[in-house]
Amino acid sequence: MYWSKTFIPTLKELPQEAEIISHQLMLRAGLMRMLMAGAYSYLPLGFKVLSNIQRIIREEMNACGAAEVLLPALQPLELWQKTGRDKVLGEVMIKFIDRRGRKLSLGPTHEEVITDLVKNHISSYKQLPKILYQIQTKFRDEIRPRFGLIRACEFIMKDAYSFDKDEDGLDKNYRTIYDAYKKIFKRCGLDFLITEADPGMMGGNVSHEYMVPAKDGEDIVLVCPKCKSTRTYKEGEDERCPKCNLKAKKVNTIEVGHIFKLGTKYSSVLGANFLDTQGKLKPVIMGCYGIGVSRLISAIIEQNNDKDGIVWPREVAPYQVIVLPLDVTEQKIMQLARESYDDLRKMGIEVILDDRDERAGVKFKDADLLGIPLQLILGKESLESGNLELKLRHNQKKIIKKRADILKEIKEFTNV
Repeated sequence: MYWSKTFIPTLKELPQEAEIISHQLMLRAGLMRMLMAGAYSYLPLGFKVLSNIQRIIREEMNACGAAEVLLPALQPLELWQKTGRDKVLGEVMIKFIDRRGRKLSLGPTHEEVITDLVKNHISSYKQLPKILYQIQTKFRDEIRPRFGLIRACEFIMKDAYSFDKDEDGLDKNYRTIYDAYKKIFKRCGLDFLITEADPGMMGGNVSHEYMVPAKDGEDIVLVCPKCKSTRTYKEGEDERCPKCNLKAKKVNTIEVGHIFKLGTKYSSVLGANFLDTQGKLKPVIMGCYGIGVSRLISAIIEQNNDKDGIVWPREVAPYQVIVLPLDVTEQKIMQLARESYDDLRKMGIEVILDDRDERAGVKFKDADLLGIPLQLILGKESLESGNLELKLRHNQKKIIKKRADILKEIKEFTNV
């Protein structure tokens, strides 16, 4: 991709509406723009990061034997009334009546919908277990949308659901997803904590949250300085570790994943039953597993930035390499830039060429702001010496070598 052909509206100044670093950098680097409070447009760079996160999630979920579906965002309110969660969520649900007089909601989550689907197609223990997942837009009428994608009214979520014939099956699937989430968040370049949590409105008796430490995170986790056990902090709670009796450290975090053992909370109410080996009718035993997909972009930036901008982890970066010809009016420099760009594309590497007629200082600042892992810098020295300069964004290290050797360095770094 050439910079001139895509859409990257970078900003020099800090946006006044952005309260935290991830929101500031997403706006300054041209990843997204706000349409209204709680609703954002993803621009090309932001959409590429989002797509990379989704790819990682799909790869790990598919490796678990989960099957991807896509459920309707429009939901009949009647389903929610059967479980009573329409009252639990209250005004958070976006409700309306269509021209046919049907009471509907824009889906804030999909436990009721997936249970209704499965009850009509699974009737025997022989059809179990199953894990189904989707990546889809959710809608919640947040009383105070804030922090960009961290607390939005329209957001993208990965929700998965397991269906088992007994508790042993649920335990196995729960552990499988528990471990898959660790792989997902590590691949996204995140440090994270796992806490036992309150199931809340979801129900069930076992729940874990995946929390990303961040200076401006809304949630607080207590971490024991000795045994390192963690738990979600509740106001007024005893801050001492129940095991070590030491005062725990408070850590601000962003919740990026939450998993639940639902049991029969939804299946028993909605009639999702199956015949067991004895021919007895029993409710399916369920688990639920969520990841805040769009929120992950914010969490990644909160942990991966410096004074100059974003520092993307390799697997989620919008591009692996940015080619920076420092004088686009010099024909030989541009020829070298295009040849290098073409070589990288042939190697299967995601690359963008900054073909703007801008000063070198502007290009360097924008490249650092965007956080693309590798910067291939081409100037007059490149023509005179035959060497290319490669800058590593995460540590500012510079490598100067012949073109063939630089391409080998890039191939090794990007793991293509």
